[in-house]
Amino acid sequence: MQSLFVNSHPCSILLFNLILFVLFYNTMAVIKLPPNETFPAIFVFGDSTVDTGNNNNRVTPSKANYRPYGNDFKGKVATGRFSNGKVPSDMIAAELEIKELLPAYLDPNLQPQDLITGVCFASGGSGYDPLTPKLALTLSMSDQLGMLKEYIVRLQGIVGANRTNFILTRSLYLISLSSCDIANVYFGPTSRRYEYDFNSYTDLMLKYTTQFLKEIYSLGARRIGVLGAPPIGCVPSQRTVAGGVRRQCGEGHNQLATLFNAKLTTLLDSLNKDMLDSRMVYLDIYNPLLDLIEHPEKNDVNDYVFWDSFHPTERVYKIITSQVIKNAGNRLF
Repeated sequence: MQSLFVNSHPCSILLFNLILFVLFYNTMAVIKLPPNETFPAIFVFGDSTVDTGNNNNRVTPSKANYRPYGNDFKGKVATGRFSNGKVPSDMIAAELEIKELLPAYLDPNLQPQDLITGVCFASGGSGYDPLTPKLALTLSMSDQLGMLKEYIVRLQGIVGANRTNFILTRSLYLISLSSCDIANVYFGPTSRRYEYDFNSYTDLMLKYTTQFLKEIYSLGARRIGVLGAPPIGCVPSQRTVAGGVRRQCGEGHNQLATLFNAKLTTLLDSLNKDMLDSRMVYLDIYNPLLDLIEHPEKNDVNDYVFWDSFHPTERVYKIITSQVIKNAGNRLF
């Protein structure tokens, strides 16, 4: 149960492609919010696991606006989503009854009305480490933060300052990063693993995680879901690169991912204590995805777990999303 086709792909600049993999979906039931609580909009930051097309018009190898991507999307259109269909950004927006699809902020067809209910700022190939997007020629977290600031000005022009503040403070923010940092930079063709051991590199990643979280908090973000690193050593491309002749999961990749996740959990707990009214929640994707990879027969994944050598199929995204939301519960939703 590997990938449907293992050809080259974005984020991974020198090797295969890029990034990771998986997030969410919910069952057919809509997320139940507490009384009088609503999410007026959703904002998504990150990499190719959640990118809905921001790289389409960039000069970068991290693109998915060509066939067979989008093979199962409505109209069989390759929209820039790194999957055969929808990605978690869309699934969460739909489950919150905000909109069916979450548009990319850089979509040239984006309408003013689209801005009111949220957009996606994510860019395939990005990461916490500033070197990651630099190598992949994609939008860094600083770039994505800059787009959020620009978005706020545009939104104020549409709905006014008061409504803008309401939207910013009551909406859901999701962040999905770390896969490219681990697979394409630390274990890629760079000097990072000679400059940093696992402990110091995860500290570097968390330094930039902290900066980004504090920045969006200062702009109004309060309910923030941060996805941990997946078992990146188990995606097809990394099994080929680091798994030996039997293509086992890359042990080092997964060790680095689990260390990052442990530190991320501690960081979010600390920030919640220091930042008034914040609700920053760690979202575990490592264990649900690993279980699905190791035991596909226990899950209705159809024929394949991965769509390409890095990204899961739409069906797998849905299964993972359901588990992530269930585990997050009232802590975030």
